[in-house]
Amino acid sequence: MEYVLYILIAYLLGSIPSGLIVGKIGYDTDIREHGSGNLGGTNTFRVLGIKAGLIVTIADILKGTAAAALPYFMGAEVIPLVIGIFAVVGHMYPVFAGFKGGKAVATSGGVILGVNPIIFAVLLLSFFIVLYLSKYVSLSSMISGIVGIIATLVVQDYGLTIIISLFTIFVIYRHRANIKRIINKTEPKITWM
Repeated sequence: MEYVLYILIAYLLGSIPSGLIVGKIGYDTDIREHGSGNLGGTNTFRVLGIKAGLIVTIADILKGTAAAALPYFMGAEVIPLVIGIFAVVGHMYPVFAGFKGGKAVATSGGVILGVNPIIFAVLLLSFFIVLYLSKYVSLSSMISGIVGIIATLVVQDYGLTIIISLFTIFVIYRHRANIKRIINKTEPKITWM
């Protein structure tokens, strides 16, 4: 019963549509009607600019961190990583936004931050290295997930290996259209790095 409660809270945390809230309140814009139509940070950067994009990305990260931290704060005998998965599911399929959410990159990262900040730092570093070299946010997201899997194998944190593998599968699945555009050389590149 305890697990069910924490799963529900984590899912609801993940379901908070940061991009929609920031767009509507700060810019009188529904970002689902612009750009890729996605509720995540990348589309917010494209549609609303750097300030809004940063706010949404940080908020999406913190949703995952908060979900993973729930068992610590509540003194519960539940596994933080397992609870964090449901924040990621909530971000991808948010009850508060018609079950059409983001691609799970930032919220997945937030769960990892809440459990292992060093692995999170490795993911962040690899993301920005690939972004600098390729200018593709989508490619950077997918490759940083793969780097995360390798990093957890190196430190022999096999529980985290399983969770990051799941997150990476989520991320790659959610980027199917981006992969096709990268292959066809039609995927938008960032211009600020």
